Amino acid sequence: MAAEPLVKVQREDFDLQAEIDRLTKGRHGIGAVVTFSGLCRDEGGSLGALELEHYPGMAEAEIARIATLAIKRFELGGLTAIHRYGKIAPGENIVLVIAAAPHRQAAFDGANFVMDFLKTSAPFWKKEHGRDGTEGGWVSAKDADDTARDKWTDK
Repeated sequence: MAAEPLVKVQREDFDLQAEIDRLTKGRHGIGAVVTFSGLCRDEGGSLGALELEHYPGMAEAEIARIATLAIKRFELGGLTAIHRYGKIAPGENIVLVIAAAPHRQAAFDGANFVMDFLKTSAPFWKKEHGRDGTEGGWVSAKDADDTARDKWTDK
C-alpha cells in the first residue's frame, strides 16, 4: 500500500525536526530523508514582508495531488508538504517538503518533483511589502519555474 502524503496549508510556522520525526517514526524501511525548506528572502534589504494568499481547499487538493504523484512515481515511503500563508518576514519559513524513501535518489527526486510542481501548479499568490512601508505588487511567475517543472514531463 502506498504512503499517504501529509499536506498542510497553515498560517503558523512549522518545526522541521518535529515534522521529520513524525514522518519517519516507526518506518524501518526508510533509508533516506530529503528536506527542502524555503525561506523568505530579504531582497537586498528592501523587503519587509512577503504576503502569501491561497485558494483554500483548492491549494490543499492540488498539493495532495502532486504529492501523491511523487509517492507513486518515486516509490516514496512518506512525504510531507507544508506551505504557509499570511505575512511572512524575511528569514522565516515559507514551505517545507520532506521526502522519505528506501534510497537517497528517490528521496531527492521526490522532493525536487514536488517543489517544481508546487511552484507552478498550486494556487498561491505573493505580494511584496517594502521595509519602508510601501506596498509592492504581486510577484509574477517565472519562466524558470515552468522550465524546472517541464523536465519531469515524459516526452
